[in-house]
Amino acid sequence: MTSELPILKLDARAVLPTRAHPDDAGLDLYALEALSLEPGKGCVARTGIAVALPSGHVGLIADRSSLAKRGLKTAGGVIDAGYRGEIGIVLWNLSSSPQAVAAGERLAQLLILPVAAPSVRETPCLDGTLRGAAGFGSTGR
Repeated sequence: MTSELPILKLDARAVLPTRAHPDDAGLDLYALEALSLEPGKGCVARTGIAVALPSGHVGLIADRSSLAKRGLKTAGGVIDAGYRGEIGIVLWNLSSSPQAVAAGERLAQLLILPVAAPSVRETPCLDGTLRGAAGFGSTGR
């Protein structure tokens, strides 16, 4: 991956993604507009930016701990390398009180990771492992 990420401002009010510290994994994404979320409600918050992720990479939208502490949860998000539209952040208010977000407030983090893209091949069986098919709750918690 190159050391620069091309960002297009789709709105003059948009804030370019930033890192608080040079070794932070995620780029902070900012709210373009103020919003208010009632308890149990969700919305798509605009960022006003588009990115050009390099081929072979994916952008993942992740929570910021400061918003999660208030009960605001991002509902994930995958940004494919070929996508050039506006990045939207799906937010849910999991708290019991209304939550406001100011224009220009940091909403989420953008993690950029290399991605494997193997072709799919159907098989009659899978190789065995110690875990096998043990899933949800299989480790005792």
